[in-house]
Amino acid sequence: MSTEAPKDTRPFSKRLKYQILYYLVRFVIFITGKIPRRITLALYGGLGSLAYYFAGKSRDRAVAHLQMVFGKTQTEAESRKIAKRMYTNIGKNFSDIIRTFSMETSEELTSLFEVKGKEHLDAAFAKGKGVLALTGHYGAFEFLGPYIGLNYPFIAMGTKLKDPKLDSLIVKHRSRNNVEYIYRGENTMKLLRALKQGMVVPILIDQDTKVKSRFVEFMGIPAATPIGAVTLALKTGAAVVPMYTFLDENNKQSFNILPEIPMTITGDDEVDFVVNTKKMNESLEQFIYKDPSQWVWMHERWKTKPGEEIL
Repeated sequence: MSTEAPKDTRPFSKRLKYQILYYLVRFVIFITGKIPRRITLALYGGLGSLAYYFAGKSRDRAVAHLQMVFGKTQTEAESRKIAKRMYTNIGKNFSDIIRTFSMETSEELTSLFEVKGKEHLDAAFAKGKGVLALTGHYGAFEFLGPYIGLNYPFIAMGTKLKDPKLDSLIVKHRSRNNVEYIYRGENTMKLLRALKQGMVVPILIDQDTKVKSRFVEFMGIPAATPIGAVTLALKTGAAVVPMYTFLDENNKQSFNILPEIPMTITGDDEVDFVVNTKKMNESLEQFIYKDPSQWVWMHERWKTKPGEEIL
């Protein structure tokens, strides 16, 4: 049987573009790990601020969503200020996430951020039924994988990238320290087995995606919200433990682990889906309300309309 890699049949221009991008990413990872953090925070944060002015539709969508949620209490000008800080924070958090690529130990990681609430994860993990690490696209959420993977049996997930080299680079980073890795949406049975084996599995529910959903309020507005987390929790008995990162005004990162969310079980699947998903949304909302500029407001969170969701 041949072990040769499949021939790359993409047009030369596309192969060249991704080749340049790949080596650029490798360079950014290398140089970011060598430069003092205060400098990379200023550099990437500045680039993020600059991106605000060129973001166009993405920026306008973020402002519109901020007005949808906070329009009764803040002006459009105030929403634009939050949107600009959002882009700045994305740049700063990107710099810290890139820095983790060159970190190999738990000590190195925790020198970058403070862990708060580890006892909540320890208590949930001790039950032996697996843990659903509930998070969202808030702050430097990529911290979850490297930290959890170094301290607990963990299975990582991600979206498959179009370019094989870039995809391999990300997979290698996320699957360090014998961490298993699967592509999002491709192997639900492996997730079930992982939870039954007592592993920690990450899950995000704060985006409008083409998966089974129910309409549940998010930031005061009904939103099609994935029910995968609730389904997995009810099927396996896994504990649902919210965890979010937070960048404070002094540029200090914290990785916050909250108490387990107790699942409501009524015997009526529809009631359980809605009630428990609402609890999960509320866990993220408390961080967004604390600092709205750290959530990704440019995502089309409320795009799906009632009747369009996948049941």
